[in-house]
Amino acid sequence: MRKTEAHGLKGWASVISGVICALLVSAIAAATARAALPTEDSEAWSLRKETGDIRVYTMEQSDSSFQAFKAEALLDAPIEAIMAVMVDPASCIEWVLNCSESYGVGKNSFHDRYAYSVNDMPWPVTDRDYVLNIRTRGNESAGEIIMEMSATPGKRAEISNRIRVDRSDTLYRFIPEGTKTRMIWLQHTDPNGALPGWLVNTLLIDIPVRSMETLERVSAQERYQGFSLVYDADGRLVNVRQPDGN
Repeated sequence: MRKTEAHGLKGWASVISGVICALLVSAIAAATARAALPTEDSEAWSLRKETGDIRVYTMEQSDSSFQAFKAEALLDAPIEAIMAVMVDPASCIEWVLNCSESYGVGKNSFHDRYAYSVNDMPWPVTDRDYVLNIRTRGNESAGEIIMEMSATPGKRAEISNRIRVDRSDTLYRFIPEGTKTRMIWLQHTDPNGALPGWLVNTLLIDIPVRSMETLERVSAQERYQGFSLVYDADGRLVNVRQPDGN
């Protein structure tokens, strides 16, 4: 944990922003009863920010003081490079704000896997960690790929100096558009701890913007080039293959 001083509203805004960043890629366990993510095409979405090829919308939630968000971006990278980043459990460190540790957990398959991550929080907020169940599916004829993530807090023992994230829903949808990729990101999170909903909601829209901008840059790195998508005889996505064929 970094020990940096935070004074006044600006300092606390930085702290709260860090907390929200820690929760962006986590999701809720399916056994916990609460509302699902809003639908992508709901008329209740309200446009909050548009910058370049990125648009961010938010929506009030009847059972929560924290808003859901939808972010949409046209990334200047092919879907193969984007997916090469997304299937690497360590890539969280590269493109998700404040992610300081990330690796695969347990026995995994392409379609159903687990990853453990830590997000470094500004002092005095406690670092957050989480175990994600990540489910990936794609269809060759449709071209798009969907990733859904659910936090599974009991999958790994908790650590005393970190707060385990256990409440959030996330969905990524990737659609190829020539040499570019349209990314749609849906998220609703009820963060742990006593955080005011109004302040969290004012900061929420900047997190997906900065993360998507970074994802575009990271996917252009040489080590994520030359990957290919592998489909089975039924057209179901089964792997993202490295350039050497592994």
